[in-house]
Amino acid sequence: MILKSPGDVFFTVFNFPVYYYGVILALSCLVAVYIAKIVYEKVYQDARADLIWEVSPFVLILGILGARLYYCLVNYTYYFQNPFEIFYIRGGGLSIHGGIIAGILGLWLAAKKYKMSFLRLLDVFSVGTVFAQGLGRWGNFFNNEAFGSPHDGLVKLFVPLSQRPSGYENVEYFHPAFLYESIADFLIFLILLFVIKKFGVKFEGLTLCIYLMLYSLARFFVEDLRLDSAMNVGGIHIAQIISAVIFVFAFLMFLVLFFKKRRDLIN
Repeated sequence: MILKSPGDVFFTVFNFPVYYYGVILALSCLVAVYIAKIVYEKVYQDARADLIWEVSPFVLILGILGARLYYCLVNYTYYFQNPFEIFYIRGGGLSIHGGIIAGILGLWLAAKKYKMSFLRLLDVFSVGTVFAQGLGRWGNFFNNEAFGSPHDGLVKLFVPLSQRPSGYENVEYFHPAFLYESIADFLIFLILLFVIKKFGVKFEGLTLCIYLMLYSLARFFVEDLRLDSAMNVGGIHIAQIISAVIFVFAFLMFLVLFFKKRRDLIN
């Protein structure tokens, strides 16, 4: 099967292009919040579930700003030379790692404002976020981004000449890394649904920890295939380094929460 983007423009309105990337991003954000709201309502049986819609601007606005800032930082050479391009996100250029970090900050602010459990909010938004990531990766497909090394197997991605990295001008087909990550995200979503239904009430924060660890693992291995990674440090992709850091952080957080939970039960 050959995957080939039809182009990045979905449709035009009075010669103004509307991009697939933007449409998919908007849809992903909406779906993430809707899933978080439904999970909050079903798992916790909390009448305040509708507050999730009021919480969502804290997450979405800070998340998008964080995702853009992070992307610009790891591509600092280009944006230092073209500073006004920082504000142009319609064509792409968001990093999920920056979005996760800033989104957590947004949830902390929302938890303070609405007097809600911070860990509970983190858990339900983890479920919604990973589904949105799986959907959002298809924006990379239309933009001809997030592809891997040359690949001529059963499922392959055709990359236009204009989008191919230097040295690969004569190679047409590449690993569809965006697809691998999308599938991994949807599988993680199913795992998180099981976890939060079974342990959500008894162990707040567990769903978040599992999300961060599983996603970091998936991203670490998929990133190893990619040719268009933003930045390398000592020959290692920056996304792999950040994934490893987040994995360790999530594991340590799990241990802290586990022993705190155990201590509370003993007492």
